[in-house]
Amino acid sequence: MNGFSSRVTGLLKGTLLGAAMVTVCLAEEVSPRQVNWDNLKAEFKFEDPFTALNEGQLMDLGVIARVQSLEKRDGGSRVTDAMRKEASDADAKLRKQGVDVEGLFAKRKEITELRRKRANATVKELDDKLISMPGFVLPLEYEGKKVTEFLLVPWVGACIHTPPPPPNQIVHITVKEPFETKGMFEAVTVTGVIKLKEVTKNLYLIDGTADINTSYTMAGAKVEKYQEK
Repeated sequence: MNGFSSRVTGLLKGTLLGAAMVTVCLAEEVSPRQVNWDNLKAEFKFEDPFTALNEGQLMDLGVIARVQSLEKRDGGSRVTDAMRKEASDADAKLRKQGVDVEGLFAKRKEITELRRKRANATVKELDDKLISMPGFVLPLEYEGKKVTEFLLVPWVGACIHTPPPPPNQIVHITVKEPFETKGMFEAVTVTGVIKLKEVTKNLYLIDGTADINTSYTMAGAKVEKYQEK
């Protein structure tokens, strides 16, 4: 093979290699990242002293908190002697168990705010990324009998029969093409570009309405019936 032929062969090989690399890169770009619900939770650590309490201790704290709150209203006119005794007994029981009642109540507002921040914490690396994830449909808007907008939630009954999941465990979805559903909580897989955006949607319930907060949104999503792999 002469020098010219060698150069041509080398050029062709380089061109083919470059084309192959471009093809691979393009394939990677259009291939959605497979995401589950845990992937939407950002790491947010803090010391929560209430997690060390058992159910009975939490109930006793609730009794004390309720009576204290009522005592501050209307001069405590609605607090009966029986209620005060119940709160006093609960307080004595907790102290005997070594629970720092005053210390816990002093941190209550701080811990509540930290829990709120954790519930809203998003994974910044997901912003504007093409993803695919499973979930259950909670319809918001219809076009005829087809769904055009919904909340994607992690379990059946979320927001209806149970308290709503944290905002970072709900995704607000608008669809590329309206789709038919058999009803609430149909299992689907959604694919689209996810964005970190706080949205509040009004959800109609049998006994009224409720505002549902979400930390993620996805516009123009592709929706497919869930297929277990």
